[in-house]
Amino acid sequence: MRKTSIALICCVVSFIVIKLNFVVDVSRPSQDLQLKEINGKVQKGETLFHIFKKYNIDPSELFKMKEASANIHRLREVHPGQDYKIVVDEENKVNKFVYWIDDDNILNISQNDAGFQAEKLAVEYDRRTLRISGVIQDNLISSLNSGSENLALALQLSDIFAWEIDFTCDLRKGDVFKVVVEGLYLHGGFKKYGEIMSAEFGNNGQAYKAYRFEYDGRAAYYNENGKSLKKAFLKAPLSFRRISSRFSGGRYHPILKIYRPHHGLDYGAAAGTPVSAIGNGTVKFARYRGQYGNLVIIRHSNGWKTYYGHLSRISKGIKAGVKTAQGQIIGYVGSTGLATGPHLHYELRIAGRPVNPLTVKMPAGKPLPKEKASEFARFRTAMNAELASISVSDVQLATEDSMGSTKKRVNQFDM
Repeated sequence: MRKTSIALICCVVSFIVIKLNFVVDVSRPSQDLQLKEINGKVQKGETLFHIFKKYNIDPSELFKMKEASANIHRLREVHPGQDYKIVVDEENKVNKFVYWIDDDNILNISQNDAGFQAEKLAVEYDRRTLRISGVIQDNLISSLNSGSENLALALQLSDIFAWEIDFTCDLRKGDVFKVVVEGLYLHGGFKKYGEIMSAEFGNNGQAYKAYRFEYDGRAAYYNENGKSLKKAFLKAPLSFRRISSRFSGGRYHPILKIYRPHHGLDYGAAAGTPVSAIGNGTVKFARYRGQYGNLVIIRHSNGWKTYYGHLSRISKGIKAGVKTAQGQIIGYVGSTGLATGPHLHYELRIAGRPVNPLTVKMPAGKPLPKEKASEFARFRTAMNAELASISVSDVQLATEDSMGSTKKRVNQFDM
């Protein structure tokens, strides 16, 4: 009898244990939901509301997504040509939304138990080192292939050497440039250029070199002696423009029909072209003045002053007493005052005396700290080897595969 009772108790306990463990989890579906992926590009005049309507997605989902991403990226800011991906379930409910904000950032919104969660992700490019060369025929831009990325490379190169070379008038036919630059690739295709690691520019028989060196979390370009290429003053206030009239002690004035001194440079450029301050300083004058038309005068350190005349307009906030930074846009090319057409009249005066901006020697840049000298020397040696390996027999360029260009001659290797 006692054995029978024990057996019965064991059976009851076993039944209870089995029942307690046989609980159906109703919080999860018995099988994974079937998801559908929608890929597209934002069309001109299109908003996310239009896109949701096009694919019959409940607009209430969009309102929830806007709330989730409000502090990261506003969903009203979608632009034509940008890629997007929407993942929806069988009920056309949004499971995931991906939007390419720009070349470097992606907005990712995903659905979880707490609702929509948004985050901004950096685009993970495959980085390769490209070696590029070119020969100047007319100007720097025309010496590179057409395309936005090659234009960006030209601008980056001109920015690096802006303190050494006036790309308006210093370039000569046959000048050679070599560049070691990051190439950013996505899914095997070239997307854009990254940072220029080193560069060499042979201009009028003189070689200029630049090395991108980083320390204390900051990167800058230095010459072979470890001195910063960034100096107190730029060589010119405009990029890629022509000089229509040079510094002279007796120039024939086309309007006044007389010979008189021309104590500056006239840069021929389209009306509205931005004009930059060549160095840090304080605005001394910023309004209309007789033959100069709209004129900005900036006082710099060590008794230097720069004049920017015939401006179509002066930038907002530029007035006497305001501090300006090197490269800051202070106005726009025009033909106000005594001018035959749109151009910038630019003067440089030292201690009140006009000097020729093309011949004056600019103050040297700051050197690297002594404790970084050996590290910089190793980097310079490695970069010099790369530059020396680049052929200059013809132009070698990386072009955007997405633009359909067939001209692609690139020496490259993985970093």
